[in-house]
Amino acid sequence: MLAALVCAKDEGVSSSEFVDMPALRGKDYGKTKMRYPDYTLTESGLQYKDLKVGTGPIPKEGEIVVVDWDGYTIGYYGRIFEARNKPKGGSFEGNEKDFFRFRVGNHEVIPAFEEAISTMSLGGVRRIIVPPDLGYPDNDFNKKGPRPTTFSGQRALAFVLQNQSLIDKTLLFDIELLKISPT
Repeated sequence: MLAALVCAKDEGVSSSEFVDMPALRGKDYGKTKMRYPDYTLTESGLQYKDLKVGTGPIPKEGEIVVVDWDGYTIGYYGRIFEARNKPKGGSFEGNEKDFFRFRVGNHEVIPAFEEAISTMSLGGVRRIIVPPDLGYPDNDFNKKGPRPTTFSGQRALAFVLQNQSLIDKTLLFDIELLKISPT
């Protein structure tokens, strides 16, 4: 009965709401404890893969970083909840004022984001798989960044984070480190 209800609910959803990500095909990212051999696993449980290794410096605690990011709700059909300044599969482009900024070490962002940025070189692009315990505290994206900038993105992320049923809260982010400022 539940399967019929879910199928009936999804029939009204257009295929344009789903993002096809060839790199994710064949992988079950919905299981929080899965280990992927092509990703680096940190002690905290964060898994990451450098899509592009940066050539610049690594940010230090107290410095302000400017990043571009995408976010996906892995446990809910891989729906995108944030994409900025670029077509999917294209280059990271845009105006710096539209990018996300935060001070490294100030705990302004989710632990996974802080950990991922702290070991990236300037110009790098990193994909991270975020287990729930390194994600949004109390399943609320308003407590720490990054936050979706659109209403539809906020709704998609909130649906996954606040759902008490079977939806896995594992998230996937693509992050590009664009700029490091001393203060």
